[in-house]
Amino acid sequence: METDESERVLPFQLQFDKPAPSQIKLAEWNPEKDLLAMVTEDSKIILHRFNWQRLWTISPGKCITSLCWRPDGKAVAVGLEDGTISLHDVENGKLLRSVKSHSVAVICLNWEEDDELGQDNEDTTVSYEDRTLRFFPPAPRVPRMPGVVSGDSTLTDNTEDSFQDLLNTSHQRFNILCSADKDGGVFFSIFGIFPIGKINIHNLSLPLIGNQVAYQILDGSIHKVALSKDFCRLIIVCSGETSSSSTHFNHGPLPGHKTEGMHCLVLDTSIFRKRKQELHQVAQQASSIEDLTEVIRASLSIMYKQWCDAMQIFHDKFNSLSTLIVDNGLDSTPQEEFLSLLGGARTSPPVHQFLVNSLGESGLKRVMKAVSNAGNELQLILLDHIQPAAEMIGFRMGELRGLSRWRARYGGIGLDEKLIDNATERVGMLLVQVVRFVQILSSASQQFSNFFCWLLRCIKILMSESSDQLPPYNSELVIMFLKFLYDRDPVKLLLDQSVADHYVQLNLDTTQRVEELVKLGGFADTDCLHRTLAKEFQNMESSFKEAFNMPYTTISKEIICEQMLPLYSFRSSPPSTPSSVPTSISSYWDAAPDVSTCETSKGNLVDYVTFQIPEWSSSEVSNCICILRGVTNEADNIRNRYSRVEALLLSVSNDFSCMDLSLYKERQIVLLLNETTATSDSSGNALLMMVQTTDLPFISISRSTSMNFWNLDQLQDQILPLQMESAKVRSIPHDVVSPLAISSSRGVGCVFAARKRALVYILDEDEEEEEDASDMD
Repeated sequence: METDESERVLPFQLQFDKPAPSQIKLAEWNPEKDLLAMVTEDSKIILHRFNWQRLWTISPGKCITSLCWRPDGKAVAVGLEDGTISLHDVENGKLLRSVKSHSVAVICLNWEEDDELGQDNEDTTVSYEDRTLRFFPPAPRVPRMPGVVSGDSTLTDNTEDSFQDLLNTSHQRFNILCSADKDGGVFFSIFGIFPIGKINIHNLSLPLIGNQVAYQILDGSIHKVALSKDFCRLIIVCSGETSSSSTHFNHGPLPGHKTEGMHCLVLDTSIFRKRKQELHQVAQQASSIEDLTEVIRASLSIMYKQWCDAMQIFHDKFNSLSTLIVDNGLDSTPQEEFLSLLGGARTSPPVHQFLVNSLGESGLKRVMKAVSNAGNELQLILLDHIQPAAEMIGFRMGELRGLSRWRARYGGIGLDEKLIDNATERVGMLLVQVVRFVQILSSASQQFSNFFCWLLRCIKILMSESSDQLPPYNSELVIMFLKFLYDRDPVKLLLDQSVADHYVQLNLDTTQRVEELVKLGGFADTDCLHRTLAKEFQNMESSFKEAFNMPYTTISKEIICEQMLPLYSFRSSPPSTPSSVPTSISSYWDAAPDVSTCETSKGNLVDYVTFQIPEWSSSEVSNCICILRGVTNEADNIRNRYSRVEALLLSVSNDFSCMDLSLYKERQIVLLLNETTATSDSSGNALLMMVQTTDLPFISISRSTSMNFWNLDQLQDQILPLQMESAKVRSIPHDVVSPLAISSSRGVGCVFAARKRALVYILDEDEEEEEDASDMD
């Protein structure tokens, strides 16, 4: 796609103009590799290399509402309409983890990793060494876990382990995933796995900088969230109706005044930085426990299905004997008929017909093989998956138990010693149940095998065939089988995961012996053997949830709103939804050195909020791009408030409308503009523009209350027209739509869609970036 601008050097070089299977609605560049993840209107995720080679396509089967990359570029997080966040592997798109923290659509995601740049030089790291592998084998893997729904490409086999990349969380750098839903809830999770906090903008008290007027958002929605690189602040751009709730004011709106508009909230999340080491260590253990718990849960489900399938085959074959007994006018039961046969009495007609005609030798062997294989599979799953997983969980709970006793450090993040002790005991009870289940399964499998061997001999005798080559049987075990296992199923009972609470009956001697052993071990639970294995697992899960909910609740209470900056108010009936307003949030260490007005020094973190002021706002200022810049100086601000907030307005020509925008390396803002004068007969024109912001005159916003409820009209005398002649501009001979995705890892990459086509550009800022671009090409 060539343009007529050959006379001037074009900063944006068109790399690709490729068709897309459907209109693109979301796009994000991988932060570490030349990979582009895109979401189409039909909710398919497509991963491309920079040369437009498609790596894979997947379809979660639900509407995708948000997308972001893990900071190391090895996984992509996808927010779905039902509130689920799914993590997918970059290599093949397989599902790594599915977490449902929200109950409504996840509208935006932001994943931030520990940025050691700008941090204190003091080494406050609490070193942690994972010693699990010294005592136990590698983490068990789930047999045949379900993978992703295949899309246009061939995915890896679903039998592969889905947790390989996430089990080694102890080697990951500390990172936090922020997710926001359409009801105003924001959730925080470490590694994208371990939930560590939650806030809701409707429950926040929103003080202005002067703390003289407090506001509350009555109704609204979130549009963008971003966690600062030092984890100390969360910036939220949201829309909604605010109401003042304080009568102590000097300036600003009256108490009870309601204003509907767009707002910027700054929340204090410094607890993530102050307690980073403690949170990191607890999250490592807790996320590993969650992975191992998933192994046990999936294994129990598989065991239950395999055993039920085998028992279904057994009952389908042997139930016909009851029908034959009734048809012959007898009042006995199948067990009584088999006992009569075992005792040497004359074989009754129903039993003879059942063994020779209905069941037969081949039918019995099929039932024998099905039950035997199921018993063997269950034992393998128990010994190779459930037991080692439970032992490793016990080891990790022991580590957490030791940390919980260090109250000075870990009490501050809600690690409760009593709750951890209770969860540790539950793990011990589960291990007891596993050992007991192994014994019951082994006994049941042996009795089934002995019963089938006896029946096989009986069939041979009834058919007058030699039975010398058959394995021997034990008559006492046959009697025990007919008495306890023929119409009962203790294995299924222990595996049953239904809501009903099954009570396992024990004799008096066993109950007394168990109580003595439990008390001798220092435990308080003496009813463990009266519960099923599935119920014991549910109790363990419940204790984990209760123990880990304490840090979740404790951290949530520490997250408070520090500042609120009203951006602009709405008219009574805006013609479009606020969600369509282009908005960008970025943060960088140290402002540009030539920006003297910021008065920044090394260690300062600068937050940028860039947004378009729509025509339907109540402000006199419209069709402008506003850039807010907040500087945090930790030396002067104990609670990490902004030491200075500045703003500037860039006026866009009325001939163009802003479709999307993004701040790039704090010195440039990239704009995607559509021509507004196009007629219905023409396809219109568009511009891709980069504006240098280093020389723009930012205006400082006063810290007084009246100025903090600031009005954009106060800046209208300092509006700067957007000089398209002096900016870096690329013309596009047709209209375009968002998304505008920017990558700052290697030069800059831009992508946006036009008529179901993806346009990819790179920017040549200088010779060095030109070399980087040629390397990528």
